Parts: sequence; structure tokens; C-alpha cells
Amino acid sequence: MTAARRLSLVTDEVHPPGPKVKTGSLRVAIATQDMKSLNAHFGSAKRFAVYDVTSDDWNFVEAVAFEDVSDESGKHRTEGDDRITPKVEALKGCHLLFCLAIGGPSAAKVISAKIHPIKVPQPQSIENVLSRTRTMLRTAPPPWLRKVLAEAGATEKKSFEDED
Repeated sequence: MTAARRLSLVTDEVHPPGPKVKTGSLRVAIATQDMKSLNAHFGSAKRFAVYDVTSDDWNFVEAVAFEDVSDESGKHRTEGDDRITPKVEALKGCHLLFCLAIGGPSAAKVISAKIHPIKVPQPQSIENVLSRTRTMLRTAPPPWLRKVLAEAGATEKKSFEDED
């Protein structure tokens, strides 16, 4: 089984183990090979950069690293080798997952963990992904993001009829 290594920021706050989601923010995971860009498929990502994003800013939370990853075709090296479940377990608590691609079975596992996968057509900087997410939060979020925000407790639930 693939084990995840975590690098988390330590603050002066006393809290239980594991990074706690900041109230009013979305926890975002970004599939990356180099911690600089969104540049990996979900199954082949060696790392996930995790940030808390609000409409005003973003903060790095942790990096989760995996040594034993699938190749970009999604094929496992040995039959029955599950490299997806440990990744999903390590990302629990995230609201959004940005990646270049994700297969159907992996997407189903991610969604069942209450993480919304977002496929991005080409590589881009992590800063650009975070900036676009922040802009979406600041302006009128699309319906799928409003649902994620409501589930995350980041906003009050508003009926679509209340909007003008």
C-alpha cells in the first residue's frame, strides 16, 4: 500500500493533529510534480499542494507526497495494486481537487470523499489556479461552487430564487 508523506506548516495555535480547515475558506488540492505548477494527472501525481483559499487570499497548508504512483495511462504496475485509495484518504477534508486528468473510477472515489474534482486542460502555475479560485469566490460563483461552499459551511445557503 502506498503511504503518504506530509509536510505541514506548524503554527503557534494548539489544535488536534492534522491541518484544520480555516472557517470561511475552501481547502484546495493541486496535483503537481514540482510544487510550482498544476502539471499532473491525479493517478500519476507525486505531490499535492494543499491550500486554504478565501475571497481575499490563500495560505499554504501542506504538501502530500507519494513515491509509488501510477503512470499517466492509469495502468497499475501489478494487478490489484491500488494507488488511488491512499491518495483519496490523504486528501480527505479538501473541497476541490485540480488536476490535468482523472479517470472515471478515481473520480468516483474522489467524489464519494466529498471532494469536487476539476480537470484543467493544460499545465499552469499554482499561483494562477489559486488566483482564479479566489476570483470565483469573490465574484458570482457558479452553481457547482456555491454547492461546495454551502457543504463546506463557507457561506450561508441561499435559494436560487433569492438571486436576481
